Amino acid sequence: MLTIPAVTLNDGQSFAELGLGTYNLRGEEGIEAIVSAIASGYRLLDTAVNYENEREVGEAIRRADVDRDDLIVTSKIPGRHHGRAEAVDSIRGSLDRLGLERIDLQLIHWPNPSVGKYLDTWRGMIDAREQGLVRSIGVSNFTEAMLTELIEETGVVPAVNQVELHPYFPQGALRAFHAEHGIRTESWSPLARRSDLLAEQLITDLAAIHDVTPTQVVLRWHTQLQSTPIPKSADADRQRENADVFGFTLTDEQVAAISGLERGRLWDGDPETHEEM
Repeated sequence: MLTIPAVTLNDGQSFAELGLGTYNLRGEEGIEAIVSAIASGYRLLDTAVNYENEREVGEAIRRADVDRDDLIVTSKIPGRHHGRAEAVDSIRGSLDRLGLERIDLQLIHWPNPSVGKYLDTWRGMIDAREQGLVRSIGVSNFTEAMLTELIEETGVVPAVNQVELHPYFPQGALRAFHAEHGIRTESWSPLARRSDLLAEQLITDLAAIHDVTPTQVVLRWHTQLQSTPIPKSADADRQRENADVFGFTLTDEQVAAISGLERGRLWDGDPETHEEM
């Protein structure tokens, strides 16, 4: 079994340096895939109301031969549940589907600025934390300005901001803001799905130099940027490969070269305009 290192969030909670994305892991096959990942050493499991698989994640946790307190379960509040009271109700619904007494990290899935309720939603998440429903609270797809508003209005700094981040979109300015404020960066789509990233000459050359796979090069790049990637895979061998990235180190020059592949967002995911309910 692999050991995935952990860091400490700004609220004192432990957080893995690499986790499992569970998007589209549903049904019995999804449960088995999540159980397999836990057996391989994964301790951070990322789900969301809109993934429609919280029940599967909860069942996998019950089947896994790992103490519940050793796992970090993340879920996310969808846009249709924005609002202070609505956020608490959404979290209670997630707990019912998961079959758990607490969520370890609760995120706002998208800010949905045209709706104008993400600040009230954040206040609701603070309420939920005080009620013991969640341990850590954070956001997903928030900009520097949105993060600043949350901090200035409530005095509570998000523990995590989960954002699109990969070598084609390394988010340098946002990561610097996170570092300044003690916010942990988390990367969704860390391998730039449906792109040619893993075939880039630089990536394949570095894989050969370090005797690893192109996927492992990219995931190691994330961890050395102090961002937690959450690659998704239902295949046990691929899961182990994805998590086995802590036995080698990229040089600073190699990290910078990978970041130099930047070309911008790959999908319509600008938080100022993209909204999901």
